[in-house]
Amino acid sequence: MDVLAVKGLTKRYPNFTLQNITFSLKPGRIMGLIGKNGAGKSTTLKSILNLVHPDAGTIQMFGKDFKQNEESCKQDIGVVLGGIDFYHHKKLADIAAVTKRFYQNWDDAAYQKYLKLFELDPQKKIKALSAGMKVKFMIALALSHHAKLFIFDEPTSGLDPVSRDDLLELFRELVKDGKRSILFSTHITSDLEKCADDITYIKDGKLLRSDEKSAFIKSFQHLREPGETKELTLEDIMVRTERRRYDV
Repeated sequence: MDVLAVKGLTKRYPNFTLQNITFSLKPGRIMGLIGKNGAGKSTTLKSILNLVHPDAGTIQMFGKDFKQNEESCKQDIGVVLGGIDFYHHKKLADIAAVTKRFYQNWDDAAYQKYLKLFELDPQKKIKALSAGMKVKFMIALALSHHAKLFIFDEPTSGLDPVSRDDLLELFRELVKDGKRSILFSTHITSDLEKCADDITYIKDGKLLRSDEKSAFIKSFQHLREPGETKELTLEDIMVRTERRRYDV
């Protein structure tokens, strides 16, 4: 059974349309959602979560229709989206105390473990955190209620290279037992080379391809220049595809 199945997802805005997005995510997998800024990655994630209301399409989580089972589904997902901020003058401990009330399976021991792992001081105020530390705090909250599906929007943005590598290693550990899955958007293709199992590529609001990573990379090798023998990387694929004015 798929952890997440997105079919025909469409969202129309006056100057942009997310059109007929379809992909699925299996248990124990990490999927990278890629595309340049403005391609529709965040709109896709917000539409999946019903934070913006899609004009068409269906979302299934854990084999259930998400809209009809939104409250129960959200107990089993951990979410970190860009553009969400906290009260600057509140301490981390205060925010965690409010957050835990929403989750039946909140685990204080897990929360404390991730605070230590990310070197977060619960007595610090939000305004004292760097952008990277805010991301780490949001991820610590997301990891503390035994979620089965994690949805992250640019989770490594603002992190230094060492912290990014630590976070990607944590992602691999989270899915190792096959019980959890991760969907995360990113423009940092090197992160995907290190940890993604599957790639979904959105360009100008349309799905170009969603596939297992090696099959995905192989399918774009026709973009090599004449005489070029080295296999194109994910970064090469994105750069060359975005330069084109037509879909590949």
